[in-house]
Amino acid sequence: MKRVLTALILVPIAVALVLAAPAPVFALAVAALACASYREFERLTAAHGIPKPGLLGYGAGLAILFVPAEHRSLLALIAPLALAWAMRERPLAGALPRASALVLGTLWIFGAWRCGLELRSVDPRWLLFVLVLNWVGDTAAYYAGRAFGSRKLAPEISPAKTWEGAVASILAALASGWLYARAVWPGMEPASVLVVAAVCNVTAQLGDLGESAIKRGAGVKDSGSILPGHGGWLDRTDGLLFSMPAVYVALHWVVSH
Repeated sequence: MKRVLTALILVPIAVALVLAAPAPVFALAVAALACASYREFERLTAAHGIPKPGLLGYGAGLAILFVPAEHRSLLALIAPLALAWAMRERPLAGALPRASALVLGTLWIFGAWRCGLELRSVDPRWLLFVLVLNWVGDTAAYYAGRAFGSRKLAPEISPAKTWEGAVASILAALASGWLYARAVWPGMEPASVLVVAAVCNVTAQLGDLGESAIKRGAGVKDSGSILPGHGGWLDRTDGLLFSMPAVYVALHWVVSH
């Protein structure tokens, strides 16, 4: 019940932000969400015994979000700055893990949300497409897995996930993606829609497993507890962090050609 109530609150807010919020308001909301997720990521790195990346991570992440496209070459400075920052670590065995955690966390979280901002700038309905397919896929996997699941998908990473749930997730995503596109972009080729929907769902499921692997290694169930029934912000958006960049790339290769 907590899971459903939380979704009933968050989903309308997310839809309103994506479709109706002024660009600065949406960007501020994304920055706040990315920073909150990165804070949870820092806790997970600490649980792995890796020193927290620190304030430089937030600065690098916000740069990834907001550096203008014509100056994106500046982002190449993140890795050397991370290593320079980590050289003060004692013992020095912690320098490489700390720098690596900073680079992974900023590219994974803030880089994905930069793609979310870019998707919205192309067409807010594309970002909503990714959100809807993530929600539908998650829901189908959860309920189909509980009802019919018997074959474990990745028992060492996420024992509750099943192949039956994964298949239900992709089928639901394909169906909902096709219906969504028929309503929003009626002239789009069905094959292109189905390819993008498949890319969205498969990468979202990989993102879920990726975060689960980090949590399993850290010995924790959730990245946080702020969202009743869902865990933390990173738990709620792990699929998006893989699927937003994937769909953004797919649009250029599948839809625009």
